Amino acid sequence: MDLCKTSEAEQTGRKRIGIIFGGRSGEHEVSLLSAASVIRAMNREKYDLVYIGITKKGKWLLFDGSVEAIEDGSWEETAVPLDLSRLTEVMDFALPVVHGPYCEDGKLQGLLEMADIPYGGCGVLASAVAMDKALAKDVFLCHGLPICRHLLVSRYQIQTAPEGIRSRVEAELGYPCFVKPANMGSSVGISKAADGNSLQRALELAARYDRRIIIEEGVSCREVETAVIGSEFPEVAAVGEILSGGEFYDYTAKYTDGVSAMSIPASLPEETTRQIQQLALKAYKAIDGDGYARIDFFIEKETGKIYLNEINTLPGCTKYSMFPLLWKETGLEYDKLLERIIETGYERYYDKNHREAGL
Repeated sequence: MDLCKTSEAEQTGRKRIGIIFGGRSGEHEVSLLSAASVIRAMNREKYDLVYIGITKKGKWLLFDGSVEAIEDGSWEETAVPLDLSRLTEVMDFALPVVHGPYCEDGKLQGLLEMADIPYGGCGVLASAVAMDKALAKDVFLCHGLPICRHLLVSRYQIQTAPEGIRSRVEAELGYPCFVKPANMGSSVGISKAADGNSLQRALELAARYDRRIIIEEGVSCREVETAVIGSEFPEVAAVGEILSGGEFYDYTAKYTDGVSAMSIPASLPEETTRQIQQLALKAYKAIDGDGYARIDFFIEKETGKIYLNEINTLPGCTKYSMFPLLWKETGLEYDKLLERIIETGYERYYDKNHREAGL
């Protein structure tokens, strides 16, 4: 594959959009599904697409095959190595469709910043803060946002002092509780603990994915989500509800079992919907959001109290995903949503360069 040849995009003036997928995280397969959905929705009359895959071992490859090969994981068989120093030769704009560590946590965003390539999604700071659930909770607390009680423990503590963790959980949170890797998405590594034995198993599972582990109080709740896009004047989407077919909305429920359902818009009082949307905007601004995100909440069933759960700065975009469906409810179709994401990325890029020029 000759990276230096004059492309059709250069001849027609269309932007070359680099669809970046895969990655080294435990959400590699989810990224492939998301990328396939994004590719199918992109306006081919407006953009030329360049497929850039990252293997589970972190190798960057250029792929020139079918969407189906990306979806089923066989794309690596025919892809060719991509020299990162030549990124600007193959794309004008990067659209990361990746999830989890090394991709959603600011590392990829920093690489694109260094390469001076405009990109879709939040910048380095917002990406890094939102990815670390413990750090994000600290920021939320500073901004007066309502969150569930939680504890932060380390993998080392799990290995050396599990009884101490158990004592703290039973004294400060109680059962049931939820155990999560601090830096992971798509509900990977999350489990529910009903007693001391299941707590230990949950901690060991979460520790496989991260050295920082969050333990949250269990709340009997409804799970609702909304979405935000933009920089200085972000817009907020409809509010949707997850109707999980399992005990909670885990990885299987999100992507494979087909039992969970979504209610869009969520059946909520108008005031509750408005409050969730306002909290979403406040949370987005608190982390300096400047791209797009899905923002998740809990509503306690008995009291109606709203809790902010987390922000996902590169949310899933598969056919099961809430993010594009929330915007569709507002009248923004998938292809137009992707165009808006690209426009927002260019707006941030222009603002940065304009500012650096002292203008």
